[in-house]
Amino acid sequence: MRLGLVGYGAGGRLFHAPYIAAVEEIDLVGVVTRNPDRRREVASDLPGVAVYDTLGDLLDAGVDAVTITTPPDTRHDLVLEAIGRGVHVVADKPFAPYAAGGRELADAAQRAGVLLSVFHNRRFDADLTTIADVLPKLGQVWRCESRFDLDEPGSLDAGPSGGLLRDLGAHLVDQMLVLFGPVESVSAHLDVVDQREGRTDCGFAVSMTHRSGVYSTVSASKINHIAARQWRIYGSLGTYASDGTDAQVDQIKSGKRPADDLSAWGFEDPTRLGAVYTAAGAEVIPSAQGRYDEYYRRFAAAVDHAAPQPVPASEGIAVLEVLDAARRSAVEGITVRL
Repeated sequence: MRLGLVGYGAGGRLFHAPYIAAVEEIDLVGVVTRNPDRRREVASDLPGVAVYDTLGDLLDAGVDAVTITTPPDTRHDLVLEAIGRGVHVVADKPFAPYAAGGRELADAAQRAGVLLSVFHNRRFDADLTTIADVLPKLGQVWRCESRFDLDEPGSLDAGPSGGLLRDLGAHLVDQMLVLFGPVESVSAHLDVVDQREGRTDCGFAVSMTHRSGVYSTVSASKINHIAARQWRIYGSLGTYASDGTDAQVDQIKSGKRPADDLSAWGFEDPTRLGAVYTAAGAEVIPSAQGRYDEYYRRFAAAVDHAAPQPVPASEGIAVLEVLDAARRSAVEGITVRL
């Protein structure tokens, strides 16, 4: 599969290119960026990969699919442009500001006969993969709490199309939908700051009641100068608790790349493993492997062999519906039923 990458900021450079490079079924044939600094980074990171000024130039050169990882306010039009040219698309999250926009993009892809997948790569986090194996040990799950605080004030997407709820919140809500299924009601609080681009949510707490009966809460912050990744899951037989790390991101930031040694990639720090607490005592749970490259491996199989998409647009829309409800809940001070 010939893939083009549109955008080479932190997302393209740290969350996409290294994992594309680890998938033998994909050839990264071009990057779109006009920024001189980004073009130098592409030349250093991806020797021999062509750089284009516009998505149109990349499409003219010939690709099977593109990944759109530009800022949120430009993403919608670029996704539509790619779909209109008949290529498959991976859209970074949030792939639209609201659920209605997501439905518009999904409908356009269906009419064009192309795949539209949403980059919810955190389905392939080590902690989520570990939790999926742990749930049977807890009996009937009653309640789940996920907290993800980042000390990254400078990376907050500002303005009405940005905010932390659409950014990290999209991932955390998606993880809860994967674990516990569809949501029937939502209540939320947003921390808001005034920025030059407009009022922006910089932190949130969102509580969801799932149709399965599980009550889940996700929360995060980005400008409060604390970094933490925590899970608490309560069930009829006991509790799972972890205070872990963002394993794959930490490896990337330390200069490692998954293609260097996939067998050692994406495991939690052995000193930060979670544990299950039951009447029998505490059981430390080994880390499952986190593999963001698996997203791209599955996307390539979907394009080349009609295999299931890693995250079809319909599942991205389900996340956006919860985020829309969370914003309404925070503004109106109500619980919103879906």
